[in-house]
Amino acid sequence: MVRMMIILAGILTLGISCFAEARSDVKVLRLAHGLNTKHPVHKGMVYMAEQVEKKSGGKMKVDIFPNEQLGNEKECLESVQLGYLAMTKVSSGVMEAFVPEYKIFGIPYLFRDSEHFWAVCKGPIGKELLAAGEPKRLKGLCYYDAGARSFYAKKPINSPADLSADAITLKVRVMGSPMSFEMISTMGGSPTTIPWGELYSALDQGVIDAAENNPPSLLTSGHYEICKFYSLDEHTRLPDILIISTRVWAELTSEQQGILQEAIDESVEYQRKIWKESEEESYDVFRKKGVQIIYPDKEPFIKAVQPMWDKYKKDSLGVLIERIVQVKVNA
Repeated sequence: MVRMMIILAGILTLGISCFAEARSDVKVLRLAHGLNTKHPVHKGMVYMAEQVEKKSGGKMKVDIFPNEQLGNEKECLESVQLGYLAMTKVSSGVMEAFVPEYKIFGIPYLFRDSEHFWAVCKGPIGKELLAAGEPKRLKGLCYYDAGARSFYAKKPINSPADLSADAITLKVRVMGSPMSFEMISTMGGSPTTIPWGELYSALDQGVIDAAENNPPSLLTSGHYEICKFYSLDEHTRLPDILIISTRVWAELTSEQQGILQEAIDESVEYQRKIWKESEEESYDVFRKKGVQIIYPDKEPFIKAVQPMWDKYKKDSLGVLIERIVQVKVNA
């Protein structure tokens, strides 16, 4: 609560007394997120903002505040709900606490590959999930590629057994995601929630033994300087999601909504392209910096998380799991 009050005070200091601002005849939307400016998802949003200004003839602008300037992901979501912020970019893992349907992305090995993942996100299921947060005043606008998440540590992780080898259970950092927490526990590790901005020092000081994320995040965070083993088990694909306040959306004219959505849709294709390039660059850097890239047999990992599948197939996610499994990828 204290941190939120400080953030809100900072927002007001910046002149952000509401979610959107009219500068004479210019509609300004403020977007905050936690990534640094080198990250391909941030670059995708910058491209979106450029397209908004271009398509509107300068009558609309999106001001972006990266690097947790206006709070972490959870805090930014709360600011959007309260109307202090127009838009934010968050991981689907953080959305779980606000919109339970997003837990589906946390089912390990649900998506067969990137093509299957995007077939789901661009289809009816993906659209349903983007709309699921509207009762909570959180309207989803798009998915940005965040790749597959894998383990990185100071020692090799070749199988789930390595998470609790030699009577030592590895402390694995997870984001504020109940599903990620459950996944690590099911695999045999000790999940620990630590803010992204504090993770470098936590790894360096040995507070945390390992973490899990995609290649560009491992690169731009500098965590590869400490963790020299990257095990590509690719357990989950948690997309980044662009969220807008439903109140802000309702106050936009139909023309403004169209301009914003068109710019966002174009930014998704741009971001997917630079994401692929960023992944390739990441692997090149890792190899040059002495990071050992491991390609483990995924079957032991899949078997280890079977209890999660058994559990969630029986609850409200069961139907959704089956629908996703049945989605076919166009040849």
